[in-house]
Amino acid sequence: MSILDIKMNGQKNKIRKTIGVYAILSLVAIGINFIYGQFGHGVHSAAMTWMFLYPLLGGALFYFLLERLKSGMTRFAPFRFGYNSYNSGIATLTVGSFLKGILEIAGTNSPYLVLFTIIGWLFIAVGVMVFALLSVSRKKNSAPQKEAPDYHSVIE
Repeated sequence: MSILDIKMNGQKNKIRKTIGVYAILSLVAIGINFIYGQFGHGVHSAAMTWMFLYPLLGGALFYFLLERLKSGMTRFAPFRFGYNSYNSGIATLTVGSFLKGILEIAGTNSPYLVLFTIIGWLFIAVGVMVFALLSVSRKKNSAPQKEAPDYHSVIE
């Protein structure tokens, strides 16, 4: 097994670990909704009920598809920036949904909740753009290139 094979397996494991973490976070969000619902005196909020979809679909499913369609993208340096940005967006949307649910159950509202949505989607857009650019640059790098001239034969 070469060093490249070991690195590629490590990168696949990072994505798989991310998928697992997002699946666990989805279960935690379902648990939070259930527990909060027990103390909400029968009042429920759609924002809190469906907040588990952000980590499940936006996190676990997205990275599952990314791994299947564009494996090997993690080896590029800008991947980490896109990864951090995208994950920050999912976290911002999930927390915003949670806070909106709390405020709805309490019977109030806040004008600042819209900021969670705007900032969350902005982070996600930046992350997706970085992933798309990496995908395009990866295709360009993997395209057949001209063979480099043999300078050793010129010197001899």
